[in-house]
Formats: sequence, structure tokens, C-alpha cells
Amino acid sequence: MGANVILKERMSELGLTQDELAHQMNVALEALGGRPGDVSARTVRNLLNGSTRRPIGRTCAALEAVFGCPVSTLGFDPPRTAARAEDSVHRRTFLVVATGTAVAAAVPPGRSRLGQSDADRFHQEYAELLRDDRLGGARRVENKVVELAARIQFSLAAGGASDRVRRQLYQLASNVTCLAAFAAIDASAPQRARARLDAALTLAGLARDSEAMYRVWDHLMLTSSQRENHAEAAAGAEVMKRSSVARRDPLYASLGHMRHANALVRLRQPAESLRALHLAEKAFGRARDERPSAWIAFYDRAEFDALSSYVWTALGEHARAESCLHRTLAAVPGDRIRDKALCTAHLALCQARQGRWNWPARPEAGHTTCCRRLPDRSARRTRLPEHAKSSRPRARRRPRS
Repeated sequence: MGANVILKERMSELGLTQDELAHQMNVALEALGGRPGDVSARTVRNLLNGSTRRPIGRTCAALEAVFGCPVSTLGFDPPRTAARAEDSVHRRTFLVVATGTAVAAAVPPGRSRLGQSDADRFHQEYAELLRDDRLGGARRVENKVVELAARIQFSLAAGGASDRVRRQLYQLASNVTCLAAFAAIDASAPQRARARLDAALTLAGLARDSEAMYRVWDHLMLTSSQRENHAEAAAGAEVMKRSSVARRDPLYASLGHMRHANALVRLRQPAESLRALHLAEKAFGRARDERPSAWIAFYDRAEFDALSSYVWTALGEHARAESCLHRTLAAVPGDRIRDKALCTAHLALCQARQGRWNWPARPEAGHTTCCRRLPDRSARRTRLPEHAKSSRPRARRRPRS
């Protein structure tokens, strides 16, 4: 009796440990059946080591809900009583939008119709997760966000809703999944982030929301850059700047041009990159003063200068990059600890490339201690941009006698 290699690979793709898979299966069972599940890490261990080749019906339903595919494709034999159990409970077939796979799962009878209060409740949970994300802890936030996205999708599958509420929930599910993808990007796990974003793209399409689609393409561009596939990143930025929301709102157009400039400079196209940077600045200047949507609110003047500094550094214009970073550090709020740490490190690298090996001159209060105040290990693991790694000063070899 051999180990279930297929299940182990699927868990690795999603970044799930045995305890985390057991937790997500219990969440799925509670959403499907109305009562908490009793799956333990030992249950998952038996599934992995081959001791359990034919799981019971509830375990099958939980596995199918978490992975979005039939148990037969996870290396298991379907339960013999599956067909008979179908007649004794109320079931319905719903579409697991995270993968587009049809899965038969149990739902309790008589579920009430979803209303605006349900959408508001899910949105409140999402807002709390956004606050947790600002405090750091990528993996912890990612697991919570995946759980919330699953509950939103199960609620949509199990209950009816008006078109307006349904589109709101699909949009929220897409945004929640994007947050999970960004946490994976922050943890330097681009493959896991890409899987999350494939799901988010489907959800944004079901919501028929251009802002949600734009956000997915933005994160896809970041994932491509992290994998050093800069041609794909440039293509993703093209989609961003040509989207309908970018045509309506110059702030979205500016971010699309800025992402395009950063991708082009790494494709060794300096003239095109500078042109894109100029278009980004021009569109940013046309942006309205009214408060932007919650997601793109991060793209303020400080963020614009920080992203511009990456372009100037890649072009070898370290003095201009330093000027941008000084403006960024002066404007970044004190609670954005990771942003301050990354900008301070980048500023030190820019000065080192100019032959100045000391710490940034007269840093603002808190800059020298921000790295020690990072919340946890996953936040400290955030990767520097590729150009920053190449700018890291190297120790000189001592000449041989």
C-alpha cells in the first residue's frame, strides 16, 4: 500500500500542511452540512500514507470542496455508498469557481436567500483581514483569506441571491482571493500565487467587474516579475493600461503605465520604459482628488515615487532613485513598517552604488529601527527587487601576497 503522491503534490501546490488541510476540510464540512467537521491531522496523514484509499462520503465531499476536483483525480477510490447516500440527503451540484470543476456536495435544505446584509457581513470580515495584512504575517493571513473565500463561494452555491448581491459577492470573493495571492507573493511563493490568481480571474469574470479584473492582472504582473518572466509581465501591464477602468480613471491608467515601465526596463528597452514612466506621471497628475477605491488607495504619491525609483535604479540613475526614495520615506505613514524597511534598504543600496557606504544620512525618526520592528519572519522574508539584488555591494578580495 503506497503513499498518495497525487494528494501530496496538490497540497504542495496550495502550500497546505496536514493541520491546515484538516482545518479547511472542517470549514468546508460546516459550510456544506451546517455542523462542524471532525477531520484531524491524523485523518489527513492516513490519506497521505495510503492507509485510507476509499474515504467515507463526508471526507470525499470535503476533499472535493477544498481541491475543486473529484476524489478520483486525487488518487482515491470513490465510496461504494455514494450513489445510495445521494437519495437519502438533499444535494445539489454546484460549480466550484476556483477551478471551474463541477463538484457534487451536500447542502442543507431550506437555505435562506442571500441578501445585502450577508454581503455586508462578508465585507466586514474582509476589512478585518486587510487590517491583519498591514500588520504582517503573510502565511497566517493567507490561510484566513482562503477560508473566507471558500465560505463566500459555498454561500453562493447553496443559496439564491439577486443579480446585484450575487455580483457583489463574486467581486468580494475575487478581491479576497487576490489578497491571498498577494500574501503568497509576499512569502516568495509565485507558483502558489499564480494558482490563487487563476481562481480570482474566474470570479472577477463572474462578477463582470472591471476593477476586480484590473486588480487580478496587476497581481499577475507582479507574479510574472517575481518569476523573472518580464515579457509576460509587460504583456500583463498592457492589459492593465488598456482596460475599461483605466480609460475611465487616470489613477488606474497611471499604475498600468508604471507597471509597464518597470517591466520594459528589465527587458532592456530604456527608451520605451522612460516613455511609459512619463505617461504614468502625466496620468497621475490628472487623477481626481476624490477618494479612490479601497484597493488602489495604496497608489499615492509615496508609492508613485517608490515605483519610479525602481525604474531609475535599473537605468543606472541612482541619484534620481535616491531623490525619489527620500520623498517616499518622508511621506510613508508610520504604520507601514514593511514599506519603510524596504525603501530604507533600497536607499542604502542606491547610496552604496554612488560610493557612499554609510547608512542613509539623517534618516527620519524610526527608519533605523524599522527592520527590527518587522512583525514576523514571513514579513522579513519579502524579496528585494531584482535590480536591488544586483546593486548589493560586494566585498573586495584581499590581494594575494
